Amino acid sequence: MSLLIKNIQTLFQMEEGPGPHRRVLKGAAMAELPALNNAWVLCEEEKIAGFGTMESCPDRAERVMDARGKLVLPAWCDSHTHLVFAAAREGEFVDRIKGLSYEEIAARGGGILNSAQRLRDTPEGELLESAWLRLGEIMDSGTGAVEIKSGYGLDTDSELKMLRVAARLSEISPVSIRTTFLGAHALPRQYWNDRSKYIDLICNEMIPRVAAEGLAQYVDVFCDRGFFTVDETDRILETGGRYGLKPKIHANELDYSGGIQVGVKHNAVSVDHLECTGPDEIAALLGSETMPTLLPSTAFFLRLHYPPARAMIDAGLPVALASDYNPGSSPSGRMAFVLSLACIQMNMTPEEAVNAATLNGARAMELEQELGSICVGKTANLLITKPAPSLAYLPYAFGTDPVQSVILRGKLR
Repeated sequence: MSLLIKNIQTLFQMEEGPGPHRRVLKGAAMAELPALNNAWVLCEEEKIAGFGTMESCPDRAERVMDARGKLVLPAWCDSHTHLVFAAAREGEFVDRIKGLSYEEIAARGGGILNSAQRLRDTPEGELLESAWLRLGEIMDSGTGAVEIKSGYGLDTDSELKMLRVAARLSEISPVSIRTTFLGAHALPRQYWNDRSKYIDLICNEMIPRVAAEGLAQYVDVFCDRGFFTVDETDRILETGGRYGLKPKIHANELDYSGGIQVGVKHNAVSVDHLECTGPDEIAALLGSETMPTLLPSTAFFLRLHYPPARAMIDAGLPVALASDYNPGSSPSGRMAFVLSLACIQMNMTPEEAVNAATLNGARAMELEQELGSICVGKTANLLITKPAPSLAYLPYAFGTDPVQSVILRGKLR
């Protein structure tokens, strides 16, 4: 099957080859977004077969789409979600309106613990059905790759159940899915007086089972005030590493927790959230290969201050953007809105935001050799916008869904 998209107003994020200079974009390079006007791109089977200006456009393909007046970009790479969950938490949304904080809700058994109880009571088939609907929603909004975390089980069987659902989604959908074990998402109520016993359960039972069944590529910890300490995180990541699970970290969302530094210590693929990031944290990241991943829709929804994206980029760091789609603190996977928040609230330029949501997002899932840019030989995951005058229009028109069509693995969705 071949698909030709022609008369593209502007084609973005092309590269001639996935060379080292484009595997991750950092500092000033984040503002550099390749663009080609009056362009075409050809997909053959699941891969990108070519692109160029209309003067060199191929004269035939099995299917032809006209993108006159429209923009074409790589599909979004959303590297942080909790897409598998049992139920929404709109009641806690109202609690926050009435003045309770995220931490106060969690301390009385709400938040993550609320989701964990509901998930334990929900059959695997129902979880798959609801997660499939959410996956379809984010595909339609332009997402072509996604990371899915566990963490709403908080016991061995329920954590494995979540990861099996994520694995099944990977089998039946065209989206590239990476999975992360997040048993250390919150401390279950029965362990509130014996934290070490739950850490033992994670390290001695959960991680070995996850690894034995091949259900995850990564291990994650919520290293923050009121959740897991640096020492606990250190032990969990070390154990995960012994079983072949690479580290990722929820870090510094609520406080200067040391999560960034312990992530760097373990060569984490990414450290995520980062609302509380200062000079010491930036210095630690500058000496690492760890991707800082920012989740502005969480700060928006919880009314937190936003991560200092401008300071990070100006210091020479890369950043990725992700949605944190989950029922409690970011009940949306619409990446176009994440880009709008990045520009409006974090002073990122539209070019920086697109780079953070495509190539750097792919890097945060170790998929940069396959996804995140328009390159011959890469997977043909593309989005076509509705008619738009410029790239800046996408984050500017924050209330409008900018995506008209999505191509995943070379096929129109």
